[in-house]
Amino acid sequence: MSKQVHTKKQEGKKLSWAFNRENYKFMFIGLAFLALGFILMTGGGSDETRQFSTAIFDFRRLTLAPILVLAGYAIELYAIMKRPKSQQ
Repeated sequence: MSKQVHTKKQEGKKLSWAFNRENYKFMFIGLAFLALGFILMTGGGSDETRQFSTAIFDFRRLTLAPILVLAGYAIELYAIMKRPKSQQ
């Protein structure tokens, strides 16, 4: 009995996906920013274990890469929160 009532309620509504193509586009852009940021953070090690390398204090690792990672997370948040134009 309850199954019939449930289907009658859904007849008037059109089911749609939570995200559309534009949301996924922003998600992939955000993932690219995240991947690039984490890749830029790698490296800077020394070949010799007893020798210190100052390459870990480079602009790329301390400033640029974290900014890219934070931007990637912000883009991901925007992609998740953005409503499709048909639902606005």
